[in-house]
Amino acid sequence: MTEKIVLGAEEWCALPELGLPAIKARIDSGAKTSSLHAFNIHTFEENGKKYAHFDIHPVQNNRKLIQSCRGLIVDKRDVKSSSGDKEKRLVIKTPMTLGQETWDIEVTLTNRDAMGYRMLIGREAMSGKTLIDPDASFCLGNIDEKEAASHYTPIPNGKDGLKIVLLASNPNLYSNKRIVEAAEERGHEIHFVDIKQCYMNISSSSPEIHYRGGIPLSDVDAIIPRIKPAVTFYGCAITRQFDSLGAYCLNNAIAISKSRDKLRSLQELSKNKIPMPTTGFANSPVDTKEIINMVNGAPLVIKLLEGTQGRGVVLAETNKAAESVINAFKSLKANILVQEFIKEANGEDIRCFVIDGKVVGSIMRKASKGEFRANLHLGGKASGVKITAEERKIAINAAKAMGLVVAGVDIIRSKDGPKVLEINSSPGLEGIEEITEKDIAGMMIEAIEKNVRKPKSSKKK
Repeated sequence: MTEKIVLGAEEWCALPELGLPAIKARIDSGAKTSSLHAFNIHTFEENGKKYAHFDIHPVQNNRKLIQSCRGLIVDKRDVKSSSGDKEKRLVIKTPMTLGQETWDIEVTLTNRDAMGYRMLIGREAMSGKTLIDPDASFCLGNIDEKEAASHYTPIPNGKDGLKIVLLASNPNLYSNKRIVEAAEERGHEIHFVDIKQCYMNISSSSPEIHYRGGIPLSDVDAIIPRIKPAVTFYGCAITRQFDSLGAYCLNNAIAISKSRDKLRSLQELSKNKIPMPTTGFANSPVDTKEIINMVNGAPLVIKLLEGTQGRGVVLAETNKAAESVINAFKSLKANILVQEFIKEANGEDIRCFVIDGKVVGSIMRKASKGEFRANLHLGGKASGVKITAEERKIAINAAKAMGLVVAGVDIIRSKDGPKVLEINSSPGLEGIEEITEKDIAGMMIEAIEKNVRKPKSSKKK
């Protein structure tokens, strides 16, 4: 190549050895490293060399197209994202075609679902070979996404897909509809199953789960438990039964049970040195004043252990009011927690959505006027937020402490740093998908694929 290629801010390119004839890429001279969208990443060795096997949705916003790729691994390095977070990524080497020219580049593998382009071409890949006109686009020719999609073959539903059960109560909830949609877009067979209409045959020889009039739920690859609090006990029993039958549980019964027990979850956080508001718990009314003093006095928050979505949570402005509320709850034999009130949070908390050990999205929730609870169900408003590295670490560690693959971790900003308020094992998707514009439901399905599917290392491209 003698003459340099003139590129615009975005171009169509090809990665022929990966089986990708049309990829729309952002041209970014500010980025040192190139990156490619990838999920379900597995590594394997062949003839003494290390390879990465991964899947990609090659066309933005089209999840019915999935291309499986493999590439030679040449490195593993820390890469700083546009948000400032560091991520350890695999680096593969593969030929890239731009216009009429082809040359080898190094490209990192990462999930770019939240980005506008499936590929970013950095300056290392362009060095000495290209010139950039930042005011131009598609200097090498443009095609529409429909034409790009025609280069790939959609995966028919059911073919090479998984059999997934969504274990929940209401098929019309936004979250449940999105999960079904995301699974079907990826070619999986998914069934909504009402928890209360399941029943079990518990035996050592032939354990079974039946549904609605005797339909056996067999040969299930994975389940997604979305268990509402009222059916926690039975929902966890069904989840355990699926687990005993060999199905992968996106959240297992033990983790769900721990997260639903506010006291137990706080004890797990404490055990794992995860910061949280000072909390008191006692059985006898005699200890009421001591419990109040333990959390530094009023104002303080009183929580029913069985409460959800902000229900059963009371703010006591004075010590006298706190005594009255605590003793009233105790007279009803209700189990409660007494917790310090973080006044400086000003009715705000952060919901971090964690999937498979990564924070995939975060939103700030602010309580409505006159309210201290930021729950969206209670009128709270959501907005985008950039979390700190410390907050990210705390959210990941909190989900890990609970044993949850999918978790909504609620964090509050105090003068002493971020603290975990609560962990939800069935976090809602509507608010976080709307604000972040990320396919959170799709990421949940990808977590299942990653943990269930085996790499196809024997197949060569």
